Formats: sequence, C-alpha cells, structure tokens
Amino acid sequence: MSTHFTNRLAKETSPYLLQHAHNPVDWYPWGQEALERAKAEDKPVLVSIGYAACHWCHVMERESFENEATAAIMNEHFINIKIDREERPDLDHIYMDALQTISGSGGWPLNIFLTPDAKPFYGGTYFPPVRAFNRPSWQETLLGVQQAWKERKHELLAQAENLTAHLQQSNSFGVKAATDKDLVSQSSLSQIAATILQQADTTWGGFGKAPKFPQTFTILFLLRHYHFTNDDASLRQALLSLDKMMYGGLFDQLGGGFARYSTDAEWLAPHFEKMLYDNALLIVAYAEAYQLTKNENYRSVVQETMEFVSRELQSKEGGFYAALDADSEGVEGKFYTWSATEIEAVLGKDAVLFNAYYGVSEQGNWEHTNILWVQQPLDAFCAQHGLQQETFRSWLAECKQKLMLVRDTRIRPLLDDKIILGWNALMNKACTRAYAITGHESYLALANSNMEFLLKHFRGHNGNWFHVFKQQARHPAFLEDLAYLGEALVSLHEVTGNAKWLHEAETLTNYIVGAFSDAETPFFFYTREGQGDVILRKKEVYDGAVPSSNAMMAKLLHQLSLLLDRPDWEQKSRQMTETLGTAILRYPTSFGNWACLLQEFFVGTNEISVVGKDHNQLKNNILKEYIPYRVLQTSAEADDRFPLLRGKDCGDQTALWLCKNYACQPPVYTIDDLMSLIDKAK
Repeated sequence: MSTHFTNRLAKETSPYLLQHAHNPVDWYPWGQEALERAKAEDKPVLVSIGYAACHWCHVMERESFENEATAAIMNEHFINIKIDREERPDLDHIYMDALQTISGSGGWPLNIFLTPDAKPFYGGTYFPPVRAFNRPSWQETLLGVQQAWKERKHELLAQAENLTAHLQQSNSFGVKAATDKDLVSQSSLSQIAATILQQADTTWGGFGKAPKFPQTFTILFLLRHYHFTNDDASLRQALLSLDKMMYGGLFDQLGGGFARYSTDAEWLAPHFEKMLYDNALLIVAYAEAYQLTKNENYRSVVQETMEFVSRELQSKEGGFYAALDADSEGVEGKFYTWSATEIEAVLGKDAVLFNAYYGVSEQGNWEHTNILWVQQPLDAFCAQHGLQQETFRSWLAECKQKLMLVRDTRIRPLLDDKIILGWNALMNKACTRAYAITGHESYLALANSNMEFLLKHFRGHNGNWFHVFKQQARHPAFLEDLAYLGEALVSLHEVTGNAKWLHEAETLTNYIVGAFSDAETPFFFYTREGQGDVILRKKEVYDGAVPSSNAMMAKLLHQLSLLLDRPDWEQKSRQMTETLGTAILRYPTSFGNWACLLQEFFVGTNEISVVGKDHNQLKNNILKEYIPYRVLQTSAEADDRFPLLRGKDCGDQTALWLCKNYACQPPVYTIDDLMSLIDKAK
C-alpha cells in the first residue's frame, strides 16, 4: 500500500477506516466537520460504507479509491465520508434502507449520495472502474451525479425529501396498531413451520437459493417445533441444515469456526470471512441440537468452534475481536485452500485416504484449488472403507494437526481487532451454552472474564454505554448491544447462580427502557435518546445476520418479568409480539426470533428453582437437559429478594421446584422427577 497520501482516517481506530487512510481520496469520518463543509461549499456528500472483512469493499478500494484520477474527481466535486458499518450500524441501516428503496437491492460496499443535510438521493453498491457487469463505471457515476447536482439540484433536493419522508413513514409501524390476540395459538405455530418448510432446500439443507446464510433462528424454531409437536419434517430439515453446514466448506474443517455464508447451494464455497457473531449464533444452535439429539458430532462442532474463537478472536484483556478477512495476499480464501500436491507433501501416503474423505482432487473443487469438505458422514465413510470409527477419528485428527502446522506458516488474513459490545454479548451467551453441554470449566471462566471486561470498558461513568472498544470505548451503544448484553447476563446468572449478574441485567434493562423507548408504540428505537447525528431514529424488528434488537428486548423483558416479578415488563413483551401480528406468520424466516417468542408464549415458560446445599451439581445436570423455554435460578438457601427463591426451603434436602403458567408443583428431589413434571406440562 502506498503511503504517499494520508487523509483524516489515519486518526481513526477502525481497521476498515485505517485501510483507507492512505487513499488519495480526501476522506472524512462521519461527523459535523464534513457536513458543515458540504453546506459551506454547496457540494453533495458521498458516503461509502463497508467493513474490514468485505471482499468487494477491498476490490473497489483497489480499483477506484487508490486511483489518483478517480480520487481527483471525488475530491473536486464531493465531500467524501467513509463509514465502518460495524462501528455505525445505525447509519448503515438508514442508508441501506434508502438504497433498497432506490434500487430494490442492497449490499456492501454501500455508496450513497446525500444532500449537505445528510438526506439520501442516489446510490449503489459496487461500481467497477470501467463499464462492466451491466453497471456504469465509478467515474461515470460520479460525473453524472455532479452534473445533475449542477443542473437539476432542485430535483435532487426534492428526491431527497421524498425519500427521507418515505423512510420516516416506513419506520412508523406500531403506531395505534391493533394487537392480534389470536396470534398465540397452535395454528399460528403450525402455519409458521409450514411456511418455513416451503422455503427449505430438502437436498442440501438451509432455506432458499444461493447465496445461503446459516439462518440459525429458523433452525432453532424448527428444533423446538419438533420437540413440542413431534413434527418429523421440522426435525429433518433442521438437522439436515446443521449437518450440511458442518460437513461443507462453510465450516473450517482444519481450524474450526464458520465462514459468513455459502456462495453455492451445497455449502461448498464460502465467502471466507469469519465473523464473531456467526460463530456465536452457530455455537448456540449446535449446542441445542446436541441437547435434543445427543449426536456427538454437534458437540464436537461446538468445541472446535470454541477453540477457533479462543485461539484467533480472543484479546488478552478478555474481549473478542470482530472478524477475520476473507482475503490474504489479495486472494480470497488463499489461507484456507489446498492443492492435492500440498497435502501429499505434508501427509505422504496418508494423503490418499485423507483426500477421499475431504473431496480433494488434482483439478480442485473450487477455482483450481481445494476446499476441504466432508463427502459423507464419518460412520458411513468408515463402513464403506472397512475402517474402525475411533481409530479413523484419531488418525484424522493427527492429519489435521499436521496440516494446521503448515497452514499456520502462511500469511494470515487481516484481523479486525475492534471489540463490539453486542457481538461480545452474543459470544458470551455462546460460552455459557458451550459450558452447559460440555461441563468444560474453561468456557465458564471465559464467560465470566469476558463479562467483567465488558462491564468495565463499555459502561461510561454517567451510566451510558458504548458500542465499540479499541484502545478506548467509542460511539454510543445501540439497542442491539444492550439487548444482547441483557440476555447474556441472564444466561450467565443461570449457569453460575451468581445473583450479581441478575442485578446487572435489571439495572441495564431499566436504562434501556428509559433511554430507548418509543412513546407511541411498544417498540424500542435503535439509537438512544439524544443522539443527534442521524436523520431518524429507526426501529429494527427484522432478523438479519444478527437477531432483531426488538425481538431480543421482548425476550429479555419476558425472562426478567418472571425472575424479578415485573408484570409490566411481561405486558410490554407480549404487546410487542402481538403488534407485529401476521408479519411473523407470513415471513417467519425474517422474524425467527419473534416466532420463537410466540412459541414460548403458547407452550409456557418453565420456571425452575433449585435450593439447597447440592444446588450447584443439580443445576449443572439441568443445564445438560433439553428444556427450550425456561428460567432457572439456584441458591444454597431460600432468598426473599427473588420470586423464584421466595419461601423455598426444604431443610437439609436440596429440592427442585417447577412453576408454569401461574401454577407451581410440589418440590421434587431428582432431575428425573423434574423432567417428568416438565414433560407432563408440555
């Protein structure tokens, strides 16, 4: 990279912004300085949004933003702003909505043109340096917008006003909306399952066509739907999806961990970037599948993914880094792919069997190289080749270790080393779920140390919270950061029995209700009260790559209403869900977390208390069981501060209590008896 030029981004901490710090483009970070200059010089604003692990963002930078002639056009006619979407998801959401309104599609890099008062009027994603792919060149686009601004500015200003009004209108859902009281029913849940299965790929797993994303929320709904209804089709599709993902190139067969999505229907060729949030969400999904099926392959995937995160995404201070790039040495996937010759050089005669298992060939299975992917399940492969499973498994682990030693000498993909509050909270919950199914104390220690790190570094002295940390905490926290953090605190309280985490969850939720509530609807805004650098305060209800922040708030309010006896929070949770109404039924793959909450409202939540000297051992045994919807509180003695522990005293015995739907059962003293009560109440 040339350092002949240096712009304002050199003072930023985001790896993505720093990647552009030596472009000849006169980049600004988002802020008043850039917008004031645009007003003073009467120039349109170009906002270019991407993230460090984005392949096409790198391509456009290399082709256009490093080109001095292109940069000269940008600098002369525009005020240019670079945004890391992971630092400012609020801005990304607003301008992505605008782009999708303009063009009907979106993606990154996101290049959007604004008026000096930050209102969008035109945009696109990747623009090539010369006309190609039925797209105009970037220079053509720039000159076209500049000419329109010069000759028809009044039209562009009117377009910006209309587009902003449309964004405001589309954000006004829930105002005076009637709630759907018939939504919480078995027929609704059956309709959701049927709609999901209509979109299912019953050959390769997943939902819809390529590119394919994991859609863990949809998978979780299907697992639970099977649990409550014995619907075999739901279980088959959920497990097929999990199996095909863990056998494919989406899963790093050597080093563990998942890439962001598959470019094909078969999960062979991923987009090789590895994101913290994907791995956190997939750990939770595989852990739940293991609890339901006791399939050891799912437990292995959880452990290998935990090892990857601990090895490659963990900071010394206790935080988790954001992502690993798709590219190394300027080539996508180079770090992860192999030629048959390379494998033979490492494994010798063992390469023949190894290559058969992982589909490696001389010609390659992807762009003249090989992505390792499992051709058939290990038990079937062993049966076909006359191999003893445990012996083959041990041999395979040795081969993988040899190849990992060689891979570790390669030039690594870029690490995006910023630490994002919400993504860390998702990973914190994943640590507690991994601990629940494995009992590995290291996972619990990791969750505890990470939570201490988050509370220390992301909470401001005035009680406000921050979104991202690198050297220092920056940018006000968003709803998703805090909703995910609340859920992680509840989960950590559950697995540790430490009331401190529940108190933190209560304090946090009170803060969210005060700073993010919408007075006109039951929903919460994405940005906190008083944040003045956005053109509107959006309300996010759809699941995307990460869970809907409002869905997670509704879930958090429901859980805490039971743990803290807050019926007002339960009422708000149900009102949020019922206000969305038939949208959940019509588009369940976009409302997966809402669908799960609807499912919980219908089947009821198991309120489990364990009190007595052996509470810790019994708690750990409960954690291993498949109980999809529950709150769990444990203590050595009764505790009147908490409704689940109030008056729960059985003398010298350790007892287990189950309450559900406003009715409590007499105490029992074994896990088997507790599970019998839960099964009867299903």
